[in-house]
Amino acid sequence: MELRGSTAVDSPLEVDRAGRWGGTSGRGAGRSRVPRGYWAVIPHRQALLGVADAAIWVVCITGANMLRYQFGARQSLTPRLFVIVAMAVVTQIAFGTITQLYRARWRVGSFEEVLALAQTVLVVTVGVTAVNLVPSQHVVPASATIGGGALALVAAAGLRVGWRLNWERHRQPADLAERAVIFGAGDAGAQVVDALLADPASSYVPVAILDDDPAKANLRLRRLKVSGTRHDLADTAARHGADTVIIAIPSAGSQLVRDISDLAIAAGLTAKVLPTLSQMLASSVSADDIRPVTHADLLGRRVVDTEVDLIAGYLTGRRVLVTGAGGSIGSELCRQIHRHAPERLVMVDRDESGLHQVQLSIEGRALLDDRALAVCDIRDAAAVGAVFAEHRPEVVFHAAALKHLPLLEMWPTEAVKTNVEGTNNVLAACAAHGVERFVNISTDKAANPTSVLGYTKRLGERLTAGTAERACGSYLSVRFGNVLGSRGSVLTTFQAQIAAGGPVTVTHPDVTRYFMTVEEAVELVVQAGAVGRDGEVLVLDMGVPVRIAEVAERMVLASRRPIDIVYTGLRPGEKLHEQLFDDGEEGERRAHPLISHVRVPPLHPEDLAGLGHVHSPASTKNRLASLCRIPLDWRHDAYSEGAVPALIDLTRAVEPAGGL
Repeated sequence: MELRGSTAVDSPLEVDRAGRWGGTSGRGAGRSRVPRGYWAVIPHRQALLGVADAAIWVVCITGANMLRYQFGARQSLTPRLFVIVAMAVVTQIAFGTITQLYRARWRVGSFEEVLALAQTVLVVTVGVTAVNLVPSQHVVPASATIGGGALALVAAAGLRVGWRLNWERHRQPADLAERAVIFGAGDAGAQVVDALLADPASSYVPVAILDDDPAKANLRLRRLKVSGTRHDLADTAARHGADTVIIAIPSAGSQLVRDISDLAIAAGLTAKVLPTLSQMLASSVSADDIRPVTHADLLGRRVVDTEVDLIAGYLTGRRVLVTGAGGSIGSELCRQIHRHAPERLVMVDRDESGLHQVQLSIEGRALLDDRALAVCDIRDAAAVGAVFAEHRPEVVFHAAALKHLPLLEMWPTEAVKTNVEGTNNVLAACAAHGVERFVNISTDKAANPTSVLGYTKRLGERLTAGTAERACGSYLSVRFGNVLGSRGSVLTTFQAQIAAGGPVTVTHPDVTRYFMTVEEAVELVVQAGAVGRDGEVLVLDMGVPVRIAEVAERMVLASRRPIDIVYTGLRPGEKLHEQLFDDGEEGERRAHPLISHVRVPPLHPEDLAGLGHVHSPASTKNRLASLCRIPLDWRHDAYSEGAVPALIDLTRAVEPAGGL
């Protein structure tokens, strides 16, 4: 990870991969060229340092020799001395050029530059000492060459350090910059301090550093001392007049961000964070990317250890299709899949505006002129089949679904058409066209379902398992909870209510939900697609469930406005606490520490007979509930060992003859 804005050189020249220098501004910028002449090859600063190093050698060897003879000019100032001095100067310049000391774009006074300087000075010292051993009438004492070399190293290094200190003093942020306490003295913290102090236009100036690690106590970064832990934040900010705390830990989890944010609010400070580790690895990050803490940071930030090689093995160079590509999860799936260079990425959605947005986010343009953008409703089996016949996908991610629980309670037949029949249409197309891997996006509401949404998503999991029994390829589902920032999420609702002046509505003071950012959820979904077995449901670790009332209270507090919180009561089908596992399911973490593997009883399309002809909302919900019951003779332990149970006809087992 490297922060832009932390460069410490002031030369207008840049270097290419071969180490050649060329202009970076004006006509011909960006083209590498090697100007003629030694001084044209070396940047302006390095040329000046070369001249200074030569002068240092003259002074140091001459001074060391005169000191040896107690400043006796006749004994010390001999022709042999002038030969040794000339040789030291020539060797310093020549070897320094060969070893990149005067050609590389070193950071001023950096360890790397001083190390290169030390190597050059050592070679010069050994060389002139060896020449001096050649017998002569006026041999220069060895103490003059060796001592002169030591003095030259100290003087040349000191010159560079002084140059850097003077440079830094003139480039520090202006007095108007916000005074900030940096929390985190690791590599990222050190680079943040460097970047902020090296940028005169920086919006922040670091004044103190805090870290909870006892091993970092009294550590100094750029003259700033680690002066305590998070519990010293208020006192440190007051002592230094700071008004901001920057959490300089890209891997910081949501709990740490919450703790620091709470301490910051209590101290009257504004909390800022760096992007997550995955975002920093995806692109270079500048000091401008330091941003306020978001609710996603407070609720869903975590580190996901992704095995990129494993993922690339089933996505790179393959034809991949995503349904619901215009939605929150589908669009993020498309963005992450695109990074792994598939042969073709087919994005399917009935919402043309959603396809416009996802193409714009991936390609930076949205001409909508590519057949890989397929406007298609998964309820239309013929249309789905036509898309599959044209693009012949090898990997399919099925994210298309209706998801708003209260609406689906009133309109359950619509949920059936999309979440059940639409899923069945996609599964049928996958089986017919030889899809190698199918990943169904499910929800935690499918575990012990009590709502139409939960019932239909549970049936989607079981239909996927049923297809796995009879089709070639691998068919699996991934189950997880609420996604932060998705359309219609609780955070979006609370933000709109706060912006309108309130009140903020919460269903119940004790209601809890699992949360995960869409980026992290999708990253695990893609990972699950690589490690899941045929017919499984993979359950993502969502961390600790969060009390919704606490989220509302925190958002109201952060708004610094007097806004009421009103409790409206649980709506039909809603649970007080969500579950990730159904009764009888025992997750096994075989391949990834954040992914559990469970089995679900398979369901076949013929078991859905008559479901689409039930029109009463209550009857439809009852029918869905009956289809979700686990068959009495389905044994999870036997199935997990590879035995296929004898499934009974669900419609006959739970309904009287003649149906509902």
